[in-house]
Amino acid sequence: MKFTCRNWFILLLALWGCVPGENNHFIMTVNGPVSTAEMGTTLIHEHVLVDFIGADSTGYRRWDRQEAARIILPYLREAQKKGLQTFFDCTPAFIGRDPRLLKMLADSTGLNIVTNTGLYGAVDNKFLPLYAFDATAEDLAARWIREFEKGIEGTGIKPGFIKIGVNPGRLSPQHRKLITAAAITHKATGLTIASHTGPAEPAFQQLEILEKEGVPASAFIWVHAQNEPDPARHVEAAQRGAWISLDGLTEDNQQDYLALIQNLKENNLLDHLLLSHDAGWYSPGELNGGEFRGYTTLLTSFRERLLANGFSDDEFVKIVQENPARAFSLMKSAE
Repeated sequence: MKFTCRNWFILLLALWGCVPGENNHFIMTVNGPVSTAEMGTTLIHEHVLVDFIGADSTGYRRWDRQEAARIILPYLREAQKKGLQTFFDCTPAFIGRDPRLLKMLADSTGLNIVTNTGLYGAVDNKFLPLYAFDATAEDLAARWIREFEKGIEGTGIKPGFIKIGVNPGRLSPQHRKLITAAAITHKATGLTIASHTGPAEPAFQQLEILEKEGVPASAFIWVHAQNEPDPARHVEAAQRGAWISLDGLTEDNQQDYLALIQNLKENNLLDHLLLSHDAGWYSPGELNGGEFRGYTTLLTSFRERLLANGFSDDEFVKIVQENPARAFSLMKSAE
């Protein structure tokens, strides 16, 4: 091969670690950084444990990790047999986030498991701690950045994305503060913002705030976008660069999800789609952890439905592997 000046320049960049590519991109799991090339089939929005009692009453005393793991592990292993390799746990702090439990599950299964930082303001702020009301966006961001830099609660376990939640109507001042804090955190860490949102109105308001803060729409995941009745709004948000997360897939709503995904495909926007179940989960205080919904529909019957309706294997791989890697990847800093 004849080396031109351009060849030598690319080689030098590669040696310096500056060429964008899979070797330079990673996700942050509960066991540390993992190359995006090793993510494989990914579920981007699931839960292993959720505690709905409220921020003023929740705490690790509410569950036994060993007992919870005993209930949860068979469901993770079942999905693993269907090809699952990476699992994003979307339970925020003060609603059941437990990094130690997640590490136990990752160590037991070998799955890449990812937890989050941030706060959940949906359900009229029931799950916000008292400090969140007086804190500024900068104060909140400082806490979230510290979790990424130092680890969560002294565990050394670091978050791999930001999870916030807002109410379905117009953003309140409190919820504007949450998305602003998420923007500040993203700029400091690179972490993607996944916002429990639902309808289009608060989704586009959040995109406007991010734009003012200098954060690209590609850093924003519109969580529960399936709750917006007008699929044209999905197209509009995706064309701006946002991720459209259809994350409540069940055995019973597959035809509805197929139509939403076909809409994105027809508009050449499959590369902005994220798909998951929002399934699980162990519920503290309920007998045997309550009713648990598994994580396999997407990897089994829905995959078959997609293939039977004109989708290719390559397109399925895009949805469950390539898109999650792009949505959540972090870039290694130059040494």
